Amino acid sequence: MNLPKEPALPPNLLAYADALTSAVFLDEIAPSPCDVLFVFGGTHPGHWQTALRAYRSGYAERIVVTGGVKPGVERHPDWTWGEVPEAHVIVRELLAGGVPEEAIAWEDQSRNSLENTLYARNVFDFRAVHRLMFVGKSLGAGRQQATLLKVLPAGIEVLPYTFDAVFRGELVSRRNWTDTKVGPARVWGEYLRMRIYGARGDIVDSAPRCDGLEAFVTPYLGSVAP
Repeated sequence: MNLPKEPALPPNLLAYADALTSAVFLDEIAPSPCDVLFVFGGTHPGHWQTALRAYRSGYAERIVVTGGVKPGVERHPDWTWGEVPEAHVIVRELLAGGVPEEAIAWEDQSRNSLENTLYARNVFDFRAVHRLMFVGKSLGAGRQQATLLKVLPAGIEVLPYTFDAVFRGELVSRRNWTDTKVGPARVWGEYLRMRIYGARGDIVDSAPRCDGLEAFVTPYLGSVAP
């Protein structure tokens, strides 16, 4: 079966809201300087706006930008660049915002978070990195952190620096997702992706097991196409 962005909800989902918030959004931490800023691909303006804010705040002097063209993906309504690779637009906006060209490494072939991380290794040497800060949607923070921890050299501390996004007209964040119409389904979908990709070995299998949800997770494990 294919996993939709908003799968059907277990009736007891909100009983596990705290565990799901921590897994999907990660725990809140204060940002601090890192060796490199890793920008996941995407068409949301938050990808470059958040990266610029991190750079201007002095959190990193080097930036790795990822993102190619994702066929059939629903793009952000403000995206006006058609089939231009995501990394090209993100880099262009970073340069326009004052980031020097020599501070940026980028790849433009990846189509998902796993490929973002795999292909980034071809353009940047992560072996000397001790602390990495990543930029992406807050809703995908747990999965993206688990992807970086799986693919990059062991021992790197991976910290989130994320932005909240709107889904079907609603802003969804760690603080309000339980009170929105779309948030519970989106969070449940992200949790399932973490479990599925972890079981498949694509990411670190870090999502907590919630006893009351396992009966609803099991049908998906091993049955979703990559």
